[in-house]
Amino acid sequence: RQLESLIRLSEALARMRYSRVVARSDVREAVRLMKVATQAAATDPRTGRIDMDMITTGRSSVDRENEESLNISLKELLAERRGTRMAVSDVRRQLTEVTNVTVENAEVIDALRRMEADGVIQFNERAQTIFVRAGVAT
Repeated sequence: RQLESLIRLSEALARMRYSRVVARSDVREAVRLMKVATQAAATDPRTGRIDMDMITTGRSSVDRENEESLNISLKELLAERRGTRMAVSDVRRQLTEVTNVTVENAEVIDALRRMEADGVIQFNERAQTIFVRAGVAT
Protein backbone atom coordinates (compact mmCIF):
# COMPACT_ATOMS: atom_id res chain seq x y z
CA ARG A 1 0.00 0.00 0.00
CA GLN A 2 2.75 2.42 0.92
CA LEU A 3 4.64 1.61 -2.27
CA GLU A 4 1.53 2.39 -4.33
CA SER A 5 1.13 5.64 -2.42
CA LEU A 6 4.74 6.58 -3.11
CA ILE A 7 4.28 5.88 -6.81
CA ARG A 8 1.10 7.96 -7.01
CA LEU A 9 2.70 10.78 -5.04
CA SER A 10 5.83 10.73 -7.23
CA GLU A 11 3.69 10.81 -10.37
CA ALA A 12 1.67 13.71 -8.99
CA LEU A 13 4.83 15.64 -8.21
CA ALA A 14 6.04 15.08 -11.78
CA ARG A 15 2.70 16.29 -13.14
CA MET A 16 3.05 19.42 -11.01
CA ARG A 17 6.25 20.10 -12.96
CA TYR A 18 4.32 19.43 -16.22
CA SER A 19 6.46 16.38 -16.85
CA ARG A 20 5.40 12.94 -18.08
CA VAL A 21 8.55 11.40 -16.54
CA VAL A 22 9.09 10.89 -12.83
CA ALA A 23 12.51 12.16 -11.74
CA ARG A 24 14.57 10.99 -8.78
CA SER A 25 13.83 14.32 -7.10
CA ASP A 26 10.09 13.52 -7.33
CA VAL A 27 10.65 10.17 -5.62
CA ARG A 28 12.84 11.73 -2.91
CA GLU A 29 10.17 14.37 -2.23
CA ALA A 30 7.45 11.70 -2.13
CA VAL A 31 9.46 9.71 0.42
CA ARG A 32 10.06 12.85 2.48
CA LEU A 33 6.37 13.72 2.44
CA MET A 34 5.39 10.20 3.51
CA LYS A 35 7.87 10.29 6.40
CA VAL A 36 6.60 13.66 7.57
CA ALA A 37 2.97 12.58 7.29
CA THR A 38 3.61 9.32 9.15
CA GLN A 39 5.56 11.10 11.87
CA ALA A 40 2.81 13.71 12.28
CA ALA A 41 0.13 11.01 12.48
CA ALA A 42 2.11 9.03 15.06
CA THR A 43 3.05 11.94 17.30
CA ASP A 44 1.14 12.25 20.55
CA PRO A 45 0.21 15.94 20.78
CA ARG A 46 0.52 15.95 24.58
CA THR A 47 3.93 14.34 24.90
CA GLY A 48 5.44 15.20 21.51
CA ARG A 49 6.71 11.63 21.30
CA ILE A 50 6.10 9.18 18.50
CA ASP A 51 3.49 6.62 19.55
CA MET A 52 2.62 3.99 16.94
CA ASP A 53 -0.68 3.34 18.77
CA MET A 54 -1.78 6.68 17.32
CA ILE A 55 -1.63 5.12 13.85
CA THR A 56 -2.97 1.67 14.65
CA THR A 57 -5.78 2.65 17.04
CA GLY A 58 -6.16 6.41 16.65
CA ARG A 59 -5.42 6.81 20.36
CA SER A 60 -2.16 7.18 22.21
CA SER A 61 -0.96 4.55 24.64
CA VAL A 62 -1.07 7.25 27.35
CA ASP A 63 -4.79 7.83 26.65
CA ARG A 64 -5.47 4.11 26.75
CA GLU A 65 -3.57 3.68 30.03
CA ASN A 66 -5.38 6.65 31.58
CA GLU A 67 -8.73 5.19 30.53
CA GLU A 68 -7.86 1.80 32.01
CA SER A 69 -6.74 3.44 35.25
CA LEU A 70 -9.96 5.47 35.44
CA ASN A 71 -12.05 2.33 34.86
CA ILE A 72 -10.25 0.46 37.64
CA SER A 73 -10.61 3.36 40.09
CA LEU A 74 -14.28 3.78 39.19
CA LYS A 75 -15.01 0.07 39.66
CA GLU A 76 -13.28 0.11 43.05
CA LEU A 77 -15.22 3.21 44.08
CA LEU A 78 -18.58 1.79 43.03
CA ALA A 79 -17.95 -1.67 44.50
CA GLU A 80 -18.32 -0.09 47.94
CA ARG A 81 -21.63 1.52 46.99
CA ARG A 82 -23.70 -1.34 45.61
CA GLY A 83 -27.43 -0.74 45.79
CA THR A 84 -27.10 3.05 46.02
CA ARG A 85 -27.94 5.96 43.74
CA MET A 86 -25.34 8.66 43.14
CA ALA A 87 -25.09 11.91 41.23
CA VAL A 88 -22.49 11.93 38.45
CA SER A 89 -20.98 15.06 39.99
CA ASP A 90 -20.42 13.14 43.25
CA VAL A 91 -18.81 10.26 41.36
CA ARG A 92 -16.48 12.70 39.58
CA ARG A 93 -15.59 14.49 42.82
CA GLN A 94 -14.84 11.22 44.63
CA LEU A 95 -12.77 9.93 41.70
CA THR A 96 -10.74 13.14 41.74
CA GLU A 97 -10.13 12.69 45.48
CA VAL A 98 -9.15 9.03 45.13
CA THR A 99 -6.86 9.46 42.12
CA ASN A 100 -5.46 12.91 43.01
CA VAL A 101 -6.00 13.83 39.35
CA THR A 102 -8.65 16.17 37.98
CA VAL A 103 -11.04 13.94 36.06
CA GLU A 104 -12.96 15.57 33.22
CA ASN A 105 -16.73 15.16 33.21
CA ALA A 106 -16.68 13.71 29.68
CA GLU A 107 -14.20 11.03 30.77
CA VAL A 108 -16.43 10.04 33.68
CA ILE A 109 -19.52 9.89 31.48
CA ASP A 110 -17.70 7.72 28.90
CA ALA A 111 -16.58 5.35 31.66
CA LEU A 112 -20.10 5.23 33.10
CA ARG A 113 -21.53 4.39 29.67
CA ARG A 114 -19.11 1.48 29.40
CA MET A 115 -20.06 0.29 32.87
CA GLU A 116 -23.75 0.50 31.98
CA ALA A 117 -23.09 -1.57 28.86
CA ASP A 118 -21.37 -4.14 31.11
CA GLY A 119 -24.45 -4.22 33.38
CA VAL A 120 -22.66 -2.85 36.45
CA ILE A 121 -24.78 0.29 36.78
CA GLN A 122 -27.91 1.98 35.49
CA PHE A 123 -27.02 5.39 34.09
CA ASN A 124 -29.65 8.10 33.75
CA GLU A 125 -27.96 10.69 31.55
CA ARG A 126 -30.86 13.10 31.71
CA ALA A 127 -30.88 13.23 35.51
CA GLN A 128 -27.08 12.76 35.64
CA THR A 129 -27.42 9.96 38.19
CA ILE A 130 -26.34 6.35 38.41
CA PHE A 131 -27.68 3.39 40.32
CA VAL A 132 -25.05 0.85 41.33
CA ARG A 133 -26.59 -2.57 40.92
CA ALA A 134 -26.38 -4.85 43.91
CA GLY A 135 -24.80 -8.27 43.54
CA VAL A 136 -22.89 -7.49 40.37
CA ALA A 137 -19.22 -8.39 40.51
CA THR A 138 -17.00 -5.56 39.31
